[in-house]
Amino acid sequence: MTGGTTGPANPDWTDPACPVARTLDLVGDRWSLLVVRDAMDGARSFTEFQRRTGIARNILTDRLRKLTAHGLLAQRTAPSGRRQEYVLTDAGRDLFPVVLTLRQWGERHAFAPGEAHSTLVDAHGAPVPELTPTAADGTPVDAATTHVRKVE
Repeated sequence: MTGGTTGPANPDWTDPACPVARTLDLVGDRWSLLVVRDAMDGARSFTEFQRRTGIARNILTDRLRKLTAHGLLAQRTAPSGRRQEYVLTDAGRDLFPVVLTLRQWGERHAFAPGEAHSTLVDAHGAPVPELTPTAADGTPVDAATTHVRKVE
C-alpha cells in the first residue's frame, strides 16, 4: 500500500494488530466499498461512479482520493486522452472475494424470499458458486472451527 497511513506507527489504526480492523479503517465505510464494487463492474470516471452510486460529489471526491492514496485505485489518462480515469490496482482487485462474500451474504439475508436482486455471473453467464472458506485439508471452516492467534 502507498500513502502515509499504513504501518505500525500510525496512531489512527482502530486496532493496530488486527487485520480486520485495519481493513475496515481503509475501506469500511459504505461508499468506499461501493466505489470498489463499481470499479470491478467497469466504472472508470467520476461521473460513472456518481451516477451508479448516487453519492454526493464531495463524498465521492474524498473516497476516490482515499482509495487512490491507499493504493486500491490508480489514476491514469483515459484512452481518449482528455480526462483521468480510475482503475483498480492489484490491491483493489484483491478485494473481489470480500465483495463477493458481502454479495452472497446479502442474497441470503438482505432480501425477502423471492425478492428480485442482481446476480453475479461468470464469463459464461452462470451464477458464481457460493464461496466457502476451507482449511488446508479442504474441509469447510467457520467461526466455530477457527480462532485468532494474537500477537504478543
